[in-house]
Amino acid sequence: MTVPDLLIIGHITRDVVPGGYEIGGTVSYAGLTAQRLGARVAIVTSCGPEIDPARALPGLLVHAVPSAETTTFANLYHGGERTQYLLAVARPLTVADVPPAWRTAPVVLLAPVANEVSPDLARALGARLLGATPQGWLRAREPDGRVRAVPWTGAEAVLPHLDVLVFSEYDIPDPALVATYVAQVPLVVVTQGARGATLFQHGRPRHLPAYPTVERDPTGAGDVFAAAFLLHLARTGDPVAAMVFAHCTASFAVEQPGTRGIPTAEQVAARLRDYHRRFGVD
Repeated sequence: MTVPDLLIIGHITRDVVPGGYEIGGTVSYAGLTAQRLGARVAIVTSCGPEIDPARALPGLLVHAVPSAETTTFANLYHGGERTQYLLAVARPLTVADVPPAWRTAPVVLLAPVANEVSPDLARALGARLLGATPQGWLRAREPDGRVRAVPWTGAEAVLPHLDVLVFSEYDIPDPALVATYVAQVPLVVVTQGARGATLFQHGRPRHLPAYPTVERDPTGAGDVFAAAFLLHLARTGDPVAAMVFAHCTASFAVEQPGTRGIPTAEQVAARLRDYHRRFGVD
């Protein structure tokens, strides 16, 4: 079995949209982003029989664990804020679900969306660059399906093993809690929507503006950002350059609904040149 450049672990999802469903989940947005940027990408996921992930995510290596259901979300946006419903959940993912050859992938992204990724995976894999988007560890499901924010109860099993942690300011709004995570992970990125993102490098903050664009659909933008950041960081070793690259990549993702806005490397290169002209970031 081929060893990928990037391994992503989490649920592929069905996202409710007018008239039906679209494929979603961090594995989808991040996986397609990395693949279009030239990486060999593998995902470990779980879903029901109504989805063929290999067909839904062309060009990606896929190991899908069978499940009775596919994780399904409905997102409602009001004035820039989201109310989310979790309608179904696929089976959880553990170390045993990762093909042995993939456990040596050099870059890994732990990408839970519904508390499905076992914290044990953080110490079980041999990545030289291990990242996580913790949003799925910060959610609980109410009886009516509504998603509410909860504390990250398994953080102590994950944080000591991470090289990179990426999350939205809306996922963890408590500055004291953010400071706790920043103290434990060498690189932490807090995304702030159209305002940009703040990079904490060994605790030192640096804010970088987003690339200005017209937003049509913010779903998945953080996942696109995380994949682009990890990939560029692995290639260059430069966190600031990776931030700029991720901003430019994610700017395309919000311009079209679903995964249709995910750009190619050539598109990102053109936007990078414009970003440097606008902001002069070194």
